[in-house]
Amino acid sequence: MAFTGSALRIQCDENLQSMLVGTVMRKIKSRTWKKQRHFMLQDDCMTIWYQSKKAGNAHSTFSVSDVEAVREGHQSEVLLSIAEEFPPERCFTLVFRGRRGNLDLVAESEAEAQSWIKGLRKLIENVENMGERERLDQWIGDWFKKADKNHDGRMNFREVRDLLKMMNVDMNEHHAHRLFTMADKSQSGSLEDDEFVLFYKMLTQRGDLLRVFQEFSTDGQKLSLTDLQDFLQDEQLQIEDTQSQAQELMLKYEPSDAAKQMKAMSFDGFLMYLGSVEGNIFDPRCRGLYQDMEQPLNHYFISSSHNTYLMEDQLRGHSSVEGYIRALNRGCRCVEVDCWDGANGEPIVYHGHTFTSKILFKDVVNAVGKYAFKVSPFPVIMSIENHCSVEQQRVMAQHLANILGDKLLKTTLDGKPPIGLPSPHELRGKILVKAKKMGGLEERFCGLGEDSLTAEVSDEDEAAEMDDEGIHRDSLRRRVMKSKQRLSKELSDCVVYCKSVHFRSFKHARIHSKFYEVASFTESKARKQLKEAGAEFVMHNARQLTRVYPSGFRTDSSNYIPQEMWNVGCQIVALNFQTAGEGMDLNDGLFSQNGGCGYILKPAFMRDAEKRFDPDNPQKLDGYQPLILTIQVISGQQLPKVNIKEGSIVDPLVRVEIHGVPQDQNKQETRWIENNGFNPVWYDTLRFTIHVPELALVRFVVEDYDKTSKNDFVGQYTLPLSCMQQGYRHIHLLSKDGTSIPPSSLFVHVRITQL
Repeated sequence: MAFTGSALRIQCDENLQSMLVGTVMRKIKSRTWKKQRHFMLQDDCMTIWYQSKKAGNAHSTFSVSDVEAVREGHQSEVLLSIAEEFPPERCFTLVFRGRRGNLDLVAESEAEAQSWIKGLRKLIENVENMGERERLDQWIGDWFKKADKNHDGRMNFREVRDLLKMMNVDMNEHHAHRLFTMADKSQSGSLEDDEFVLFYKMLTQRGDLLRVFQEFSTDGQKLSLTDLQDFLQDEQLQIEDTQSQAQELMLKYEPSDAAKQMKAMSFDGFLMYLGSVEGNIFDPRCRGLYQDMEQPLNHYFISSSHNTYLMEDQLRGHSSVEGYIRALNRGCRCVEVDCWDGANGEPIVYHGHTFTSKILFKDVVNAVGKYAFKVSPFPVIMSIENHCSVEQQRVMAQHLANILGDKLLKTTLDGKPPIGLPSPHELRGKILVKAKKMGGLEERFCGLGEDSLTAEVSDEDEAAEMDDEGIHRDSLRRRVMKSKQRLSKELSDCVVYCKSVHFRSFKHARIHSKFYEVASFTESKARKQLKEAGAEFVMHNARQLTRVYPSGFRTDSSNYIPQEMWNVGCQIVALNFQTAGEGMDLNDGLFSQNGGCGYILKPAFMRDAEKRFDPDNPQKLDGYQPLILTIQVISGQQLPKVNIKEGSIVDPLVRVEIHGVPQDQNKQETRWIENNGFNPVWYDTLRFTIHVPELALVRFVVEDYDKTSKNDFVGQYTLPLSCMQQGYRHIHLLSKDGTSIPPSSLFVHVRITQL
């Protein structure tokens, strides 16, 4: 397949030339598993090939587009464990997208390591900067390579037939042969580069888009500037300066210079525009930082992780600092640290009284310090569950101070008695500790501070909460009976704005609680409160922070649905980031806006402690204005194959789910289309009434229908209703892991009207 423009540009790079030749490096899995493998960049400048000794498979490959980052030196636990054997200059780590494990490598020399580090970074940058046209060329090239079984650079009809099955197309042989013959311009009985591109274009003709194009085209052949303006205004409901917008889109997406000179857009240009960021369902204006970041901390939903150190389940799972790095790189702003006494006076982090592996507290602090502000400048909260002796608590305080330095918030921002929580903007670049504390924040300003080096505090932790839920393991019961714990002054002093306290009742909190106190609830305890006193819960959260975490029964690290907690204004709704599924889809959807910074401003009616918002009775809200959301699911494009059985083709259906206040919870489905995952067409219309649009998330799920068993998951996409663009839009689907699966998409029409 021919190189894309970018690939041609990067062929001259000497690092890439070296990668094309190939290098022998050590692949490291542990201190004892270190094996030599031959790594080589393929000619497409997109695929890395490496020799593998797995049974029946002589080699493995991965795509550059799967690599998220390249870390230099000893920047993984595996490479740190062999640090004495191999110098950092020869070591690097490939971090993959989603939940796939890292690839740790050691080159034979520093020069070879640099060649791969620089070369890979250039390739990753190239992928990220690809235009729509180049992405399409790349995609076509990938299919050509998959289909060209004998690697002769051309495709015969048998290879084309196999390709159609791979692409989820159930097409009768006669029609497939007709397309093949039409594309075979050279009449050679096989398709080469340009002929395959023609075949692909005939295969992917978009009748659904052509219909829209011709509806707005005056002559049926092109869109004039006025035609495109009308389309943007009448269909896409864009109101700001549609003339200059239309001109910009023509310049950006029209491939024909002749059409550009005529100030027109061809069907190809229209196709490119609707597949782009501007044609996406997610409003580009919500992508960057657009919210007010100067409100008190408790006025924001905060992206939060539970058992951050775990990579798997809560009984025997692997603990790793990688959990912290991954969560922080996903915009998480509150991480959990379970601390226990370790050997040699060093505190350790693990899930207590289980067989999960253990890591050093100081390694966790190092990772948090290093990665806290890579993707977001706003504060990170370390939620510490402290089970340590006074001596090891002092070691914890030393590590926090020595490793984090100025990043650790050790006093109020201006050194004066505070009257409320500071804002994310004021706390930029700061790491806050949430933990138990001796006395209150005011006491240090009134000379009433605790003089002793230790004090007793009530032992509030997840083990105690789990006992409330009825888990009666002996080890946990012993812990709960010890209701008082000694606390070191040094660790207590690290807590400023997030003092962990026990929740008694909303009435007690209203009278006695301080703005800097944070109560933690298990999901079941929070659910009980929101059902019995939803409006009270909202008002409580308008005054102070609340943390919710998964039930102790979830030993598989599964997640609850966070929406019901957000409905009452809970800010720190902690989820198991390591577990893919609906809970994390909603979390990713909510926090995909506002620059992915991990803080989302709560609606105004949830920020005023005097206003009464009851999520169970939204009609009582001042300014109540429900909306009608109408979604026409038109078509799907190149859906991934989920069943590996030979000849199996997807039978897709689309489910649209509304997640919001109880009255808004709803889901509707299209019919299923038999044997067509390549270009299914529905034209099915789904309608929803939405009472509290400010809290609503919309989740699109594609499934492979199965009449005898549970449907298989194909892809999904979740976004806030407030970030949804109207009109004709593409939805670029994500895998179960939350990673993109180009070019799989849905084409929909969206209308939002007042009831």
